[in-house]
Amino acid sequence: MATDELGDVATRVLFDNDRVRVWELALAPGERSARHRHELDYLIVFVAGDRIGVEVDASSAGPYADSMEFDVPLGRCVFVERGGVETAVNVGNEPYREILIELKD
Repeated sequence: MATDELGDVATRVLFDNDRVRVWELALAPGERSARHRHELDYLIVFVAGDRIGVEVDASSAGPYADSMEFDVPLGRCVFVERGGVETAVNVGNEPYREILIELKD
């Protein structure tokens, strides 16, 4: 897939103003997100699911160079720097849900 074929960072926007944009990402087991680039620093709040995968694109300039899978740390919030090009994949057996908060400059 060409690097210019990118989608949204999550499923739907819940809130947007001049300082933040809040998204929900919801994936059924086996479902994949759109391939996307994170143009802004962001926070992820893990809400539901058991296991999630992240396929990092070779063109990614973000903080992670390698694709990974991990157990969903329910209730945890993590900060991630901008630049990543990736696809989220629900590799678990339960529906996955996160809240993603983009921090605008």
